[in-house]
This record gives sequence, structure tokens and C-alpha cells, in this order.
Amino acid sequence: MSKNNAKFITIEGLEGAGKSSAVELVKQIITDHCHQAPICTREPGGTPLAEKIRDLVKIADDSDPLCDEAECLLFYAARTQLISNVIKPALANGTWVLGDRHNLSSLAYQGGGRGLMPLVKSISDACLQGFKPDLTLYLDIEPQLGLARAAKRGALDRIEQQELDFFIRARETFLAFAAEDSSILVIDASKPIEQVHEQIRVALAANLV
Repeated sequence: MSKNNAKFITIEGLEGAGKSSAVELVKQIITDHCHQAPICTREPGGTPLAEKIRDLVKIADDSDPLCDEAECLLFYAARTQLISNVIKPALANGTWVLGDRHNLSSLAYQGGGRGLMPLVKSISDACLQGFKPDLTLYLDIEPQLGLARAAKRGALDRIEQQELDFFIRARETFLAFAAEDSSILVIDASKPIEQVHEQIRVALAANLV
């Protein structure tokens, strides 16, 4: 790994898949190899404006429920801000970027979970214009197990409170895109954390040179 060949790596997965610990592990691996810490982002969020959008999509307001289409548009507004103001400038300066979620989440959650795939693909094409991560680690877990893990962390946010079928559709979409794209690597996140992290180390060693 070289900071002169900066890459954009993302971690994806359903709630409870262990993304936070995976991000910390990958951050350390990149830092050790590049002698420079990557810029870490999260979606939605990552810029002052995008963080405000995060609040809008995460917090339920019974007096003004967020419709599915508006949710989708807000995610892409936040993502476009992040790409333009953080991710692309960092890569241009030779700094690696590590993202906690990116476009694959919208394809899975809004496209698969919400049933808005034509809208999601249309907005994605218009906003991203082919921009994508160099490598994505998708932490795969059955929704029932993931949600049970997430519930142990505390109160669930608006999206985490969706019905089980929503997450089943999202997982199917994650796996479908992974099957078609060699830059998306599937990690079995149902295993103990030590085994999950070993899978991540092996995947990075094999795909980042």
C-alpha cells in the first residue's frame, strides 16, 4: 500500500454486523502499511451539512413522517456533499479514505428494502457518475441475528426499527450486487469477532497491494 496510490475502501452491512469494529481494524491495517492514517467517513454524514441530513433521516417524527422517496433523496444529497468536499479531495492528495457505508447501502436499503430500485439507480447514476469504492467489505449476517445484536446496544433509530422483511430484502440486494461485482468481498459476520477480523485481514492482504 502506498499513499501515492490512495484508495477508497468501504465497510457495508446490516445493523449488528460489526461495522464499527471492522472500521477500526481496517483503519489500523491501512495506517500500518501506509504510515498514514486514512480519512474515516460515515454515511449519511461526514460534513457539517451531511451530519444535519443524518439527523433528519435517523430521527422519527410522527407529526411529519419521512416518505421513502424523500429519504432516498436526502441520502444522496449527503453523499454528494461528502464525495465532493471530503472523499475526492483526499484521494487527490494521496490520502486513503475509509468509509462506514456508501452507495451500496442505498442500493440495498432504499433500492431493495424500500422497493425503489429504479429511482435509486437513476439518482445514483446522476450524482456519482461512475465514482465508486476501490474495495468494499460487505459484512454479511442474517437480519434476525443482526437486529438482536443491535438491540443490545440500546434504543434503535428510525431505520433500525423497520420490519424484518425490509432487512431480508436489503440483505438479498447486498448479496446480489456482491455476486456481480468483484470489488465487493463478502465477509461472514455471523462468526465470532476474532474469526471475522481474520477474514478481513486475509481479504485485505489478497486485494490491496
